[in-house]
Amino acid sequence: MPNQIDSEKLDQALHLLAARLDLAQTEPLGLVICGGSALMAMNLRRRTTRDVDVVALLNASHELVSPDPLPDALLEAADQVKRDLGLFDGWLNNGPSRGEGGLFQMGLPEGLAGRLTERRYGRRLAVYFVSRFDQIHFKLYAAADQRDGRHLNDLRALCPTFAELESAARWARTHDVSEGFRLVLKELLGQLGHESIAENL
Repeated sequence: MPNQIDSEKLDQALHLLAARLDLAQTEPLGLVICGGSALMAMNLRRRTTRDVDVVALLNASHELVSPDPLPDALLEAADQVKRDLGLFDGWLNNGPSRGEGGLFQMGLPEGLAGRLTERRYGRRLAVYFVSRFDQIHFKLYAAADQRDGRHLNDLRALCPTFAELESAARWARTHDVSEGFRLVLKELLGQLGHESIAENL
């Protein structure tokens, strides 16, 4: 059975990944990470996860670029780390920003790049964890889009304010303008005690 990733395993995996990239003498890489692994890394929630979600890449000019596809050298190094640590297939992936409907392709929250927290692993790997503010945006959208209780639990753990949820809801509506999505969003906001936000969306 593959291993779940906790905060200690995450740090170990990223250091091993960096070592593999150094050994292969690849081009430097900047990974923008969201989801459960970012929650753990930023001490926003204690939990485990199956994978590490890459929502964007950050180039040498500090510009966000699409992670679809991820570089082959990165995927090869990640596959080696998977075997080293017994992780799930695709433990490092671009799932949130894969395809035309991905988060990057549809538009990330404005100003996200300026709110990132950087951590260096080796000479060739920089990891940028998204902020609590941006996690609120992603988690509200994911909870409404996927109707997965895990995302709603993560959102509750972030204790979002009215203003943060309003910003997140408006951003989520740019990704899905359907009436069905608005109704699901309204229901979720109601569960969080802020149903009134949805009335003006």
